[in-house]
Amino acid sequence: MKITEMTLTYPSFWSPVYLSPTRTLILREPVATVHMCNISSRPKRTPKRSVSQSSEEKELVRSIMKNFTDKQPLVNTLNKYVRFVRMEHCFFLFEELGNNDNWLQCLEVFRWMQKQRWYIADNGVYSKLISVMGKKGQTRMAMWLFSEMRSSGCKPDSSVYNSLITAHLHSRDKSKALAKAFMYFEKMKGMERCKPTVVTYNILLRAFAQARNVDQVTALFKDLSESTVTPDIFTFNGVMDAYGKNGMIREMELVLSRMKSNQIKPDIITYNLLIDSYGRKQEFDKMEQVFKSLKHSKEKPTLPTFNSMITNYGKARLKEKAEFVLQNMNDMGYKPSFITYECLIMMYGYCDSVSRAREIFDQMVESVREKKVSTLNAMLEVYCRNALPMEADVLFESVYRTKNFPADSSTYKLLYKAYAKADMKELVQKLLVYMDKDGILPNKRFFLDALGVVGSSSGSQKSAKNANGPRRRAVLPNPELDEIIGQNDEKEFCLEI
Repeated sequence: MKITEMTLTYPSFWSPVYLSPTRTLILREPVATVHMCNISSRPKRTPKRSVSQSSEEKELVRSIMKNFTDKQPLVNTLNKYVRFVRMEHCFFLFEELGNNDNWLQCLEVFRWMQKQRWYIADNGVYSKLISVMGKKGQTRMAMWLFSEMRSSGCKPDSSVYNSLITAHLHSRDKSKALAKAFMYFEKMKGMERCKPTVVTYNILLRAFAQARNVDQVTALFKDLSESTVTPDIFTFNGVMDAYGKNGMIREMELVLSRMKSNQIKPDIITYNLLIDSYGRKQEFDKMEQVFKSLKHSKEKPTLPTFNSMITNYGKARLKEKAEFVLQNMNDMGYKPSFITYECLIMMYGYCDSVSRAREIFDQMVESVREKKVSTLNAMLEVYCRNALPMEADVLFESVYRTKNFPADSSTYKLLYKAYAKADMKELVQKLLVYMDKDGILPNKRFFLDALGVVGSSSGSQKSAKNANGPRRRAVLPNPELDEIIGQNDEKEFCLEI
Protein backbone atom coordinates (compact mmCIF):
# COMPACT_ATOMS: atom_id res chain seq x y z
CA MET A 1 0.00 0.00 0.00
CA LYS A 2 1.37 3.37 -1.01
CA ILE A 3 1.26 6.07 1.65
CA THR A 4 1.68 9.73 0.77
CA GLU A 5 1.91 12.67 3.14
CA MET A 6 0.63 15.96 1.84
CA THR A 7 0.61 19.28 3.66
CA LEU A 8 -2.40 21.51 3.14
CA THR A 9 -2.22 25.16 4.10
CA TYR A 10 -5.77 26.26 4.52
CA PRO A 11 -6.74 29.64 3.06
CA SER A 12 -6.98 32.43 5.58
CA PHE A 13 -7.81 36.08 5.74
CA TRP A 14 -5.96 38.64 7.90
CA SER A 15 -7.47 39.00 11.35
CA PRO A 16 -6.02 39.73 14.80
CA VAL A 17 -8.04 36.86 16.21
CA TYR A 18 -7.87 34.07 13.56
CA LEU A 19 -5.05 31.74 12.66
CA SER A 20 -5.41 28.85 10.19
CA PRO A 21 -3.42 25.77 11.22
CA THR A 22 -1.50 23.59 8.81
CA ARG A 23 -2.84 20.06 8.58
CA THR A 24 -1.26 16.85 7.37
CA LEU A 25 -3.45 14.42 5.47
CA ILE A 26 -2.54 10.78 4.94
CA LEU A 27 -3.69 9.60 1.51
CA ARG A 28 -3.79 5.85 1.00
CA GLU A 29 -4.07 4.11 -2.34
CA PRO A 30 -6.25 2.14 -2.44
CA VAL A 31 -8.40 2.95 0.58
CA ALA A 32 -8.46 -0.15 2.71
CA THR A 33 -9.62 1.09 6.08
CA VAL A 34 -11.37 4.10 7.51
CA HIS A 35 -9.36 6.07 10.07
CA MET A 36 -11.13 8.26 12.59
CA CYS A 37 -9.51 11.50 13.67
CA ASN A 38 -8.73 10.78 17.32
CA ILE A 39 -5.35 12.38 16.70
CA SER A 40 -4.06 15.84 17.28
CA SER A 41 -4.91 18.28 14.49
CA ARG A 42 -1.58 20.04 15.02
CA PRO A 43 1.05 17.71 13.53
CA LYS A 44 4.72 18.39 13.23
CA ARG A 45 5.82 21.02 10.72
CA THR A 46 6.16 19.93 7.11
CA PRO A 47 7.20 21.89 4.03
CA LYS A 48 4.75 24.58 2.95
CA ARG A 49 2.77 24.37 -0.27
CA SER A 50 4.21 26.36 -3.13
CA VAL A 51 2.55 29.53 -4.42
CA SER A 52 2.02 27.88 -7.82
CA GLN A 53 0.14 24.97 -6.23
CA SER A 54 -2.11 27.35 -4.34
CA SER A 55 -2.79 29.36 -7.53
CA GLU A 56 -3.72 26.21 -9.45
CA GLU A 57 -6.11 25.17 -6.70
CA LYS A 58 -7.77 28.59 -6.66
CA GLU A 59 -8.09 28.51 -10.46
CA LEU A 60 -9.89 25.17 -10.30
CA VAL A 61 -12.23 26.49 -7.61
CA ARG A 62 -12.99 29.54 -9.78
CA SER A 63 -13.89 27.21 -12.66
CA ILE A 64 -16.22 25.26 -10.41
CA MET A 65 -17.88 28.44 -9.15
CA LYS A 66 -18.41 29.69 -12.72
CA ASN A 67 -20.22 26.47 -13.65
CA PHE A 68 -22.38 26.58 -10.52
CA THR A 69 -25.83 28.06 -11.25
CA ASP A 70 -29.39 27.64 -10.00
CA LYS A 71 -30.08 25.31 -12.91
CA GLN A 72 -26.84 23.40 -12.47
CA PRO A 73 -26.58 21.98 -8.91
CA LEU A 74 -23.21 22.29 -7.24
CA VAL A 75 -22.92 18.56 -6.64
CA ASN A 76 -23.28 17.87 -10.39
CA THR A 77 -20.50 20.36 -11.09
CA LEU A 78 -18.28 18.72 -8.47
CA ASN A 79 -18.90 15.32 -10.03
CA LYS A 80 -17.59 16.66 -13.35
CA TYR A 81 -14.34 17.63 -11.61
CA VAL A 82 -14.23 14.58 -9.32
CA ARG A 83 -10.85 13.44 -10.67
CA PHE A 84 -9.22 16.73 -9.68
CA VAL A 85 -11.00 17.97 -6.55
CA ARG A 86 -9.34 17.20 -3.22
CA MET A 87 -9.52 18.46 0.34
CA GLU A 88 -7.62 21.69 -0.31
CA HIS A 89 -10.03 22.67 -3.10
CA CYS A 90 -12.99 22.16 -0.78
CA PHE A 91 -11.47 24.58 1.73
CA PHE A 92 -11.25 27.24 -0.96
CA LEU A 93 -14.85 26.40 -1.91
CA PHE A 94 -16.02 26.86 1.69
CA GLU A 95 -14.37 30.28 1.71
CA GLU A 96 -15.87 31.37 -1.63
CA LEU A 97 -19.36 30.07 -0.88
CA GLY A 98 -19.31 31.66 2.55
CA ASN A 99 -18.28 35.02 1.10
CA ASN A 100 -21.23 34.79 -1.31
CA ASP A 101 -23.72 33.90 1.47
CA ASN A 102 -24.17 30.40 0.03
CA TRP A 103 -23.71 28.66 3.37
CA LEU A 104 -26.18 25.91 2.48
CA GLN A 105 -24.00 24.95 -0.48
CA CYS A 106 -21.09 24.58 1.97
CA LEU A 107 -23.02 21.71 3.54
CA GLU A 108 -23.59 20.19 0.10
CA VAL A 109 -19.84 20.28 -0.55
CA PHE A 110 -19.24 18.74 2.88
CA ARG A 111 -21.63 15.85 2.19
CA TRP A 112 -20.03 15.35 -1.21
CA MET A 113 -16.59 15.26 0.42
CA GLN A 114 -17.67 12.55 2.84
CA LYS A 115 -18.48 10.25 -0.08
CA GLN A 116 -15.04 10.56 -1.66
CA ARG A 117 -12.42 7.87 -1.18
CA TRP A 118 -9.77 10.39 -0.18
CA TYR A 119 -11.85 11.90 2.61
CA ILE A 120 -10.70 11.42 6.19
CA ALA A 121 -12.63 13.06 9.01
CA ASP A 122 -10.50 15.89 10.29
CA ASN A 123 -10.92 18.61 12.91
CA GLY A 124 -9.80 21.20 10.39
CA VAL A 125 -12.80 20.53 8.13
CA TYR A 126 -15.27 20.98 10.96
CA SER A 127 -13.42 23.98 12.34
CA LYS A 128 -13.61 25.71 8.94
CA LEU A 129 -17.30 24.91 8.46
CA ILE A 130 -18.19 26.06 11.99
CA SER A 131 -16.34 29.30 11.29
CA VAL A 132 -18.24 29.86 8.00
CA MET A 133 -21.60 29.16 9.65
CA GLY A 134 -20.80 31.52 12.50
CA LYS A 135 -19.98 34.40 10.16
CA LYS A 136 -23.35 33.96 8.50
CA GLY A 137 -25.19 33.98 11.82
CA GLN A 138 -26.04 30.27 11.61
CA THR A 139 -25.19 29.48 15.22
CA ARG A 140 -27.49 26.45 15.40
CA MET A 141 -25.87 24.97 12.31
CA ALA A 142 -22.45 25.56 13.87
CA MET A 143 -23.60 23.68 16.97
CA TRP A 144 -24.94 20.84 14.80
CA LEU A 145 -21.57 20.57 13.05
CA PHE A 146 -19.83 20.44 16.43
CA SER A 147 -22.12 17.54 17.41
CA GLU A 148 -21.60 15.87 14.02
CA MET A 149 -17.83 16.15 14.48
CA ARG A 150 -17.93 14.28 17.78
CA SER A 151 -20.23 11.62 16.29
CA SER A 152 -17.73 11.03 13.49
CA GLY A 153 -15.04 10.14 16.03
CA CYS A 154 -13.17 13.43 16.06
CA LYS A 155 -12.13 14.77 19.42
CA PRO A 156 -12.42 18.56 19.65
CA ASP A 157 -9.26 20.58 20.13
CA SER A 158 -8.53 24.23 20.83
CA SER A 159 -8.97 25.31 17.20
CA VAL A 160 -12.47 23.80 17.04
CA TYR A 161 -13.51 25.53 20.28
CA ASN A 162 -12.04 28.80 18.98
CA SER A 163 -14.26 28.50 15.89
CA LEU A 164 -17.27 27.65 18.06
CA ILE A 165 -16.66 30.66 20.32
CA THR A 166 -16.32 32.92 17.27
CA ALA A 167 -19.56 31.50 15.85
CA HIS A 168 -21.47 32.40 19.02
CA LEU A 169 -19.97 35.90 19.03
CA HIS A 170 -21.64 36.56 15.67
CA SER A 171 -25.08 36.13 17.28
CA ARG A 172 -27.37 39.15 17.46
CA ASP A 173 -27.81 38.97 21.22
CA LYS A 174 -24.33 40.08 22.20
CA SER A 175 -24.78 39.73 25.96
CA LYS A 176 -25.85 36.09 25.64
CA ALA A 177 -23.13 35.49 23.06
CA LEU A 178 -20.43 36.80 25.40
CA ALA A 179 -21.76 34.72 28.27
CA LYS A 180 -21.78 31.60 26.09
CA ALA A 181 -18.28 32.31 24.75
CA PHE A 182 -16.91 32.79 28.25
CA MET A 183 -18.57 29.54 29.34
CA TYR A 184 -16.71 27.67 26.59
CA PHE A 185 -13.50 29.44 27.60
CA GLU A 186 -13.84 28.18 31.18
CA LYS A 187 -14.70 24.70 29.91
CA MET A 188 -11.56 24.64 27.75
CA LYS A 189 -9.39 25.19 30.82
CA GLY A 190 -10.49 21.81 32.18
CA MET A 191 -9.66 19.80 29.04
CA GLU A 192 -6.03 18.92 28.36
CA ARG A 193 -6.19 18.94 24.56
CA CYS A 194 -8.41 22.02 24.48
CA LYS A 195 -6.50 24.44 26.68
CA PRO A 196 -7.04 28.08 25.68
CA THR A 197 -4.41 29.33 23.26
CA VAL A 198 -3.33 32.88 22.53
CA VAL A 199 -5.93 32.81 19.71
CA THR A 200 -8.65 32.05 22.28
CA TYR A 201 -7.61 34.99 24.45
CA ASN A 202 -7.38 37.29 21.41
CA ILE A 203 -10.90 36.36 20.30
CA LEU A 204 -12.38 37.07 23.73
CA LEU A 205 -10.34 40.22 24.34
CA ARG A 206 -11.53 41.66 21.05
CA ALA A 207 -15.15 40.72 21.77
CA PHE A 208 -15.19 42.28 25.24
CA ALA A 209 -13.35 45.34 23.91
CA GLN A 210 -16.06 45.83 21.27
CA ALA A 211 -18.68 45.50 24.02
CA ARG A 212 -16.84 48.25 25.97
CA ASN A 213 -16.48 45.83 28.91
CA VAL A 214 -13.10 47.10 30.09
CA ASP A 215 -13.28 45.27 33.42
CA GLN A 216 -13.54 41.93 31.62
CA VAL A 217 -10.69 42.90 29.29
CA THR A 218 -8.50 43.61 32.32
CA ALA A 219 -9.55 40.33 33.97
CA LEU A 220 -8.76 38.32 30.83
CA PHE A 221 -5.41 40.05 30.43
CA LYS A 222 -4.57 39.21 34.04
CA ASP A 223 -5.69 35.60 33.50
CA LEU A 224 -3.43 35.34 30.45
CA SER A 225 -0.45 36.77 32.34
CA GLU A 226 -0.87 34.06 35.00
CA SER A 227 -1.14 31.25 32.42
CA THR A 228 1.54 29.59 30.31
CA VAL A 229 0.23 31.32 27.17
CA THR A 230 2.54 33.90 25.63
CA PRO A 231 0.78 37.05 24.41
CA ASP A 232 1.46 38.23 20.86
CA ILE A 233 1.11 41.53 19.03
CA PHE A 234 -2.63 40.93 18.51
CA THR A 235 -3.10 40.51 22.26
CA PHE A 236 -1.44 43.79 23.13
CA ASN A 237 -3.18 45.64 20.31
CA GLY A 238 -6.56 44.34 21.45
CA VAL A 239 -6.05 45.40 25.07
CA MET A 240 -4.62 48.81 24.14
CA ASP A 241 -7.50 49.43 21.74
CA ALA A 242 -10.02 48.64 24.48
CA TYR A 243 -8.39 51.09 26.89
CA GLY A 244 -7.80 53.73 24.22
CA LYS A 245 -11.40 53.77 22.99
CA ASN A 246 -12.57 54.24 26.58
CA GLY A 247 -10.21 57.16 27.18
CA MET A 248 -8.01 55.18 29.58
CA ILE A 249 -4.74 56.59 28.27
CA ARG A 250 -2.57 55.74 31.28
CA GLU A 251 -3.68 52.10 31.18
CA MET A 252 -3.06 51.96 27.45
CA GLU A 253 0.45 53.32 27.90
CA LEU A 254 1.23 50.77 30.61
CA VAL A 255 0.25 47.95 28.26
CA LEU A 256 2.45 49.45 25.55
CA SER A 257 5.34 49.50 28.03
CA ARG A 258 4.83 45.83 28.75
CA MET A 259 4.71 45.05 25.04
CA LYS A 260 8.08 46.78 24.61
CA SER A 261 9.53 44.85 27.56
CA ASN A 262 8.41 41.61 25.85
CA GLN A 263 10.51 42.61 22.82
CA ILE A 264 7.42 42.85 20.60
CA LYS A 265 7.70 45.60 18.02
CA PRO A 266 4.64 47.73 17.22
CA ASP A 267 2.95 47.18 13.87
CA ILE A 268 0.79 49.59 11.89
CA ILE A 269 -2.28 48.64 13.95
CA THR A 270 -0.42 49.65 17.12
CA TYR A 271 0.50 53.02 15.64
CA ASN A 272 -3.02 53.62 14.33
CA LEU A 273 -4.76 52.82 17.60
CA LEU A 274 -2.32 55.06 19.51
CA ILE A 275 -2.91 57.92 17.07
CA ASP A 276 -6.67 57.46 17.30
CA SER A 277 -6.68 57.18 21.11
CA TYR A 278 -4.58 60.30 21.64
CA GLY A 279 -6.65 62.14 19.05
CA ARG A 280 -9.91 61.24 20.80
CA LYS A 281 -8.54 62.70 24.03
CA GLN A 282 -7.20 65.71 22.09
CA GLU A 283 -3.67 64.99 23.28
CA PHE A 284 -2.35 66.15 19.93
CA ASP A 285 1.29 66.52 20.98
CA LYS A 286 1.46 62.80 21.70
CA MET A 287 -0.57 61.98 18.59
CA GLU A 288 1.86 63.93 16.40
CA GLN A 289 4.84 62.35 18.14
CA VAL A 290 3.49 58.86 17.40
CA PHE A 291 2.92 59.85 13.75
CA LYS A 292 6.50 61.10 13.55
CA SER A 293 7.74 57.79 15.01
CA LEU A 294 5.61 55.91 12.48
CA LYS A 295 7.19 57.76 9.54
CA HIS A 296 10.67 56.84 10.81
CA SER A 297 9.78 53.19 11.41
CA LYS A 298 9.68 50.23 9.05
CA GLU A 299 5.89 50.52 8.98
CA LYS A 300 4.10 52.89 6.63
CA PRO A 301 1.03 55.05 7.34
CA THR A 302 -2.27 53.77 5.98
CA LEU A 303 -5.44 55.60 5.03
CA PRO A 304 -6.98 54.93 8.50
CA THR A 305 -3.96 56.79 9.96
CA PHE A 306 -4.83 59.96 8.07
CA ASN A 307 -8.60 59.52 8.40
CA SER A 308 -8.31 59.35 12.20
CA MET A 309 -6.14 62.47 12.39
CA ILE A 310 -8.47 64.45 10.11
CA THR A 311 -11.51 63.44 12.17
CA ASN A 312 -9.98 64.21 15.55
CA TYR A 313 -8.54 67.56 14.44
CA GLY A 314 -11.99 68.37 13.09
CA LYS A 315 -13.70 67.57 16.39
CA ALA A 316 -11.28 70.00 18.05
CA ARG A 317 -12.15 72.58 15.34
CA LEU A 318 -8.54 72.67 14.13
CA LYS A 319 -9.38 73.01 10.44
CA GLU A 320 -5.92 74.14 9.31
CA LYS A 321 -4.23 71.15 10.91
CA ALA A 322 -6.77 68.76 9.38
CA GLU A 323 -6.19 70.27 5.94
CA PHE A 324 -2.42 69.98 6.48
CA VAL A 325 -2.88 66.23 7.15
CA LEU A 326 -4.76 65.93 3.84
CA GLN A 327 -1.97 67.78 2.05
CA ASN A 328 0.64 65.58 3.72
CA MET A 329 -1.29 62.50 2.64
CA ASN A 330 -1.41 63.68 -0.98
CA ASP A 331 2.30 64.56 -0.94
CA MET A 332 3.11 61.03 0.25
CA GLY A 333 1.24 59.58 -2.75
CA TYR A 334 -1.87 58.33 -0.96
CA LYS A 335 -5.19 58.49 -2.81
CA PRO A 336 -8.17 59.44 -0.59
CA SER A 337 -10.87 56.79 -0.22
CA PHE A 338 -14.58 57.45 0.17
CA ILE A 339 -14.03 57.18 3.94
CA THR A 340 -11.43 59.95 3.72
CA TYR A 341 -13.95 62.18 1.95
CA GLU A 342 -16.57 61.37 4.57
CA CYS A 343 -14.07 62.33 7.28
CA LEU A 344 -13.47 65.62 5.47
CA ILE A 345 -17.21 66.29 5.24
CA MET A 346 -17.58 65.69 8.97
CA MET A 347 -14.46 67.74 9.74
CA TYR A 348 -15.78 70.78 7.89
CA GLY A 349 -19.10 70.28 9.63
CA TYR A 350 -17.43 70.46 13.03
CA CYS A 351 -15.56 73.59 11.89
CA ASP A 352 -18.74 75.42 10.74
CA SER A 353 -17.68 75.21 7.08
CA VAL A 354 -20.95 73.74 5.83
CA SER A 355 -20.57 75.07 2.30
CA ARG A 356 -17.14 73.41 1.96
CA ALA A 357 -18.58 70.12 3.25
CA ARG A 358 -21.33 70.34 0.62
CA GLU A 359 -18.75 70.98 -2.12
CA ILE A 360 -16.98 67.72 -1.23
CA PHE A 361 -20.31 65.87 -1.10
CA ASP A 362 -21.26 67.16 -4.56
CA GLN A 363 -17.86 66.13 -5.90
CA MET A 364 -18.49 62.61 -4.63
CA VAL A 365 -21.92 62.57 -6.26
CA GLU A 366 -20.26 63.39 -9.58
CA SER A 367 -17.19 61.16 -9.36
CA VAL A 368 -17.99 58.12 -7.22
CA ARG A 369 -19.89 55.34 -8.97
CA GLU A 370 -20.95 53.32 -5.96
CA LYS A 371 -22.90 55.55 -3.62
CA LYS A 372 -22.89 54.62 0.07
CA VAL A 373 -25.44 55.47 2.73
CA SER A 374 -22.65 56.51 5.10
CA THR A 375 -21.73 59.39 2.75
CA LEU A 376 -25.32 60.66 2.67
CA ASN A 377 -25.56 60.34 6.44
CA ALA A 378 -22.34 62.33 6.89
CA MET A 379 -23.71 65.29 4.91
CA LEU A 380 -27.11 65.14 6.60
CA GLU A 381 -25.43 65.05 10.01
CA VAL A 382 -23.42 68.16 9.11
CA TYR A 383 -26.64 70.02 8.33
CA CYS A 384 -28.33 68.78 11.51
CA ARG A 385 -25.35 69.56 13.75
CA ASN A 386 -25.28 73.12 12.38
CA ALA A 387 -29.02 73.60 13.05
CA LEU A 388 -29.99 73.49 9.37
CA PRO A 389 -32.87 70.98 9.32
CA MET A 390 -34.50 72.54 6.25
CA GLU A 391 -31.30 72.08 4.23
CA ALA A 392 -31.17 68.46 5.41
CA ASP A 393 -34.77 67.97 4.30
CA VAL A 394 -34.08 69.44 0.85
CA LEU A 395 -31.07 67.15 0.37
CA PHE A 396 -33.01 64.10 1.53
CA GLU A 397 -35.93 64.95 -0.78
CA SER A 398 -33.54 65.24 -3.72
CA VAL A 399 -31.81 61.96 -2.94
CA TYR A 400 -35.09 60.16 -2.35
CA ARG A 401 -36.44 61.40 -5.68
CA THR A 402 -33.34 60.68 -7.79
CA LYS A 403 -32.27 57.53 -5.91
CA ASN A 404 -28.65 58.74 -6.13
CA PHE A 405 -27.90 57.38 -2.66
CA PRO A 406 -29.39 54.52 -0.68
CA ALA A 407 -31.12 55.34 2.60
CA ASP A 408 -31.67 52.97 5.51
CA SER A 409 -32.95 53.10 9.08
CA SER A 410 -29.83 54.96 10.23
CA THR A 411 -30.68 57.81 7.83
CA TYR A 412 -34.24 58.06 9.09
CA LYS A 413 -33.18 57.91 12.73
CA LEU A 414 -30.68 60.73 12.20
CA LEU A 415 -33.30 62.95 10.56
CA TYR A 416 -36.05 62.02 13.00
CA LYS A 417 -33.96 63.12 15.96
CA ALA A 418 -32.92 66.35 14.24
CA TYR A 419 -36.47 67.30 13.18
CA ALA A 420 -37.84 66.46 16.61
CA LYS A 421 -35.14 68.52 18.32
CA ALA A 422 -36.05 71.49 16.08
CA ASP A 423 -39.76 70.87 16.89
CA MET A 424 -40.59 70.62 13.18
CA LYS A 425 -43.65 68.38 13.37
CA GLU A 426 -44.46 68.60 9.65
CA LEU A 427 -41.04 67.25 8.72
CA VAL A 428 -41.42 64.48 11.28
CA GLN A 429 -44.78 63.43 9.81
CA LYS A 430 -43.40 63.53 6.26
CA LEU A 431 -40.44 61.41 7.33
CA LEU A 432 -42.78 58.79 8.81
CA VAL A 433 -44.59 58.59 5.47
CA TYR A 434 -41.29 57.96 3.66
CA MET A 435 -40.37 55.32 6.22
CA ASP A 436 -43.67 53.56 5.64
CA LYS A 437 -43.12 53.61 1.86
CA ASP A 438 -39.67 52.08 2.30
CA GLY A 439 -41.01 49.41 4.63
CA ILE A 440 -38.86 50.57 7.54
CA LEU A 441 -40.57 49.79 10.82
CA PRO A 442 -38.99 51.69 13.69
CA ASN A 443 -38.37 49.56 16.76
CA LYS A 444 -38.79 50.52 20.39
CA ARG A 445 -35.22 51.82 20.66
CA PHE A 446 -35.77 54.09 17.66
CA PHE A 447 -38.66 55.94 19.32
CA LEU A 448 -37.11 55.97 22.78
CA ASP A 449 -34.07 57.78 21.41
CA ALA A 450 -36.26 60.25 19.55
CA LEU A 451 -38.69 60.80 22.45
CA GLY A 452 -35.75 61.60 24.67
CA VAL A 453 -35.34 64.72 22.52
CA VAL A 454 -39.02 65.43 21.77
CA GLY A 455 -40.30 65.47 25.33
CA SER A 456 -38.34 68.56 26.30
CA SER A 457 -39.78 71.08 28.69
CA SER A 458 -37.51 73.67 30.22
CA GLY A 459 -36.81 71.35 33.12
CA SER A 460 -36.13 68.33 30.97
CA GLN A 461 -33.88 70.41 28.74
CA LYS A 462 -31.80 71.32 31.76
CA SER A 463 -31.53 67.73 32.89
CA ALA A 464 -30.74 66.65 29.34
CA LYS A 465 -27.98 69.25 29.20
CA ASN A 466 -26.51 67.89 32.41
CA ALA A 467 -26.83 64.33 31.16
CA ASN A 468 -25.25 65.07 27.80
CA GLY A 469 -22.58 67.43 29.06
CA PRO A 470 -18.92 66.57 29.17
CA ARG A 471 -18.28 63.45 31.19
CA ARG A 472 -15.08 62.93 33.08
CA ARG A 473 -13.82 59.50 33.87
CA ALA A 474 -12.83 59.17 37.48
CA VAL A 475 -9.14 58.40 37.78
CA LEU A 476 -9.14 55.48 40.17
CA PRO A 477 -6.25 53.24 41.18
CA ASN A 478 -6.12 50.00 39.21
CA PRO A 479 -4.16 47.52 41.34
CA GLU A 480 -4.93 44.60 39.01
CA LEU A 481 -3.41 46.33 36.01
CA ASP A 482 -0.44 47.60 38.01
CA GLU A 483 0.16 44.03 39.14
CA ILE A 484 0.10 42.80 35.53
CA ILE A 485 2.41 45.50 34.22
CA GLY A 486 4.63 45.58 37.26
CA GLN A 487 4.79 49.37 37.24
CA ASN A 488 3.12 51.10 40.16
CA ASP A 489 5.04 54.35 39.89
CA GLU A 490 3.82 57.30 37.85
CA LYS A 491 6.53 57.82 35.23
CA GLU A 492 6.64 60.16 32.27
CA PHE A 493 5.67 58.00 29.30
CA CYS A 494 8.14 57.84 26.43
CA LEU A 495 6.59 57.78 22.97
CA GLU A 496 9.73 56.69 21.16
CA ILE A 497 8.16 53.40 20.15
